[in-house]
Amino acid sequence: MEPFVALMRRYCIDYTCSHDQSVCKEIMAPEYVVHMGGQAYRRDQDYIPGVRALLDECPGLGLLVHELVTSGERLAMRFSEHTAEPDGSLTCWGGIGVYRWNGEQLLENWVEQDYEARQIQARTGVPHALEPPHIDPWTSTRAVPPDPATEAAARAWLAKGDLRNAADVVIDDSREVGPGASLVDVESVVINDLFTAGPRAAFHATLAGAYRGGLAGVDGGVGRPVVLHCAGLVRVDGGSIAAAHVITGRFELRAQLED
Repeated sequence: MEPFVALMRRYCIDYTCSHDQSVCKEIMAPEYVVHMGGQAYRRDQDYIPGVRALLDECPGLGLLVHELVTSGERLAMRFSEHTAEPDGSLTCWGGIGVYRWNGEQLLENWVEQDYEARQIQARTGVPHALEPPHIDPWTSTRAVPPDPATEAAARAWLAKGDLRNAADVVIDDSREVGPGASLVDVESVVINDLFTAGPRAAFHATLAGAYRGGLAGVDGGVGRPVVLHCAGLVRVDGGSIAAAHVITGRFELRAQLED
């Protein structure tokens, strides 16, 4: 088993699915920080207490791994979380995390989760279908060296700000509800993190521009300056993005518009 993958197995099984936070200080360095939705959550100050509150609220919460990509030095995980909400409604939602470690413990995670989909399911009482898990991602995942050509293609694609410009694209819950239009007229892109493993690239980026409309229940705000955070995995073929799977911070975008 790849060393980084073995660490993530502990993260997923021994910690997250077991709700055992005693594991956190074993697998996460003291300076571990999680970046999500434009916020930074420090291991002891913010992250551990915040997750504890979530686990107490949703004692049945679980995590499924759909995909792992690693260069050996870096790792990305595409996953779903699922739970029964306090009111009894069933929900599941996707996420993508891009991880950095020091060879023994996690140092940093740039991640987005589709909390907008979670809220929609809780409100309607209709859960989405849970995507099947990866069959044994732990022993089947192999480290693949970085590729400069893949990095160049991924950066060029991101710089254009059009996450839908690929032959095969899944954004947020589009696999379940169908493709939707872009929510933001992107004017600038900041790539917060990016690594490659052969033809695969994992990234976290912040898109800035004007709100186009499209969020259900949000009245007005069209043209208002906003930011949209996103994390994703892409596959490059022949210098172009052949496939992309992206999770965006639609929930945090809604908060900006309702502020």
